[in-house]
Amino acid sequence: MSVCPLCNLLHTAAIRCPECGSETEDKGKVSDFYDDYSPYMEIDGLKLEDGFPADERDRQCPHIFYCHSCQQEVLFFINEWD
Repeated sequence: MSVCPLCNLLHTAAIRCPECGSETEDKGKVSDFYDDYSPYMEIDGLKLEDGFPADERDRQCPHIFYCHSCQQEVLFFINEWD
């Protein structure tokens, strides 16, 4: 079983906005935004239906990062740890 270091607060990520170069803020994994109950559902099951066919196989967790400077939301895939 692999775990996302960001979701589990084991690590932080300093992701720069590809548009303006400013530092972004991690807003969480993409599946948390599906509906009110998705943050409480089993993560691996959600990965099968999240629209990113390789994220479960490649053990990646798709996160949304927000740039306060240019108001862009950016998707990054975070490598999970064993």
